[in-house]
Amino acid sequence: MNLEAFLQNRQQTSQTLTLVTGVFDVLHQEHRHFLEKAKQTADLLLVGLESDLRVRAMKGEGRPVNSALVRQKNLKRWGLADFIFILPEQFNKPEDHRRLIAEIKPDFMAVSSHSAFQQEKARILAEFNAKLLVVHDFNPEFSSTKSISKLAEQQRQSQKG
Repeated sequence: MNLEAFLQNRQQTSQTLTLVTGVFDVLHQEHRHFLEKAKQTADLLLVGLESDLRVRAMKGEGRPVNSALVRQKNLKRWGLADFIFILPEQFNKPEDHRRLIAEIKPDFMAVSSHSAFQQEKARILAEFNAKLLVVHDFNPEFSSTKSISKLAEQQRQSQKG
């Protein structure tokens, strides 16, 4: 099933939909907690994954650790999202976001408390009668970047020893 077919099915069933977007590179417990909370806000949870090109631009060289297809597969294993798709590579302007929201027509967009551009996202969503929901408080103890750094340090230590 592709995104268009998923959205057509949703429209026919009149189910509520929450959209989540993100990188979801090296999955950890905070990703799971966030997605579980997002899932509770509507009948359907739709996850948009940042493209590899965008992740590299946002996070720097060496990222993502996992390709978009691997990240998609890893998220599917959790069974929380009803559909997972890869966001367009050109997705950094408000008009790109408006186009996506117009196509998806979500009821809600779930974010974490540390998500960037919350006011801008809320304004765009309001244009389409959707609401931004902060569903999860950011836990600075966990991040993909920290997980990657810990793994790299462990590898360096094992190579020394």
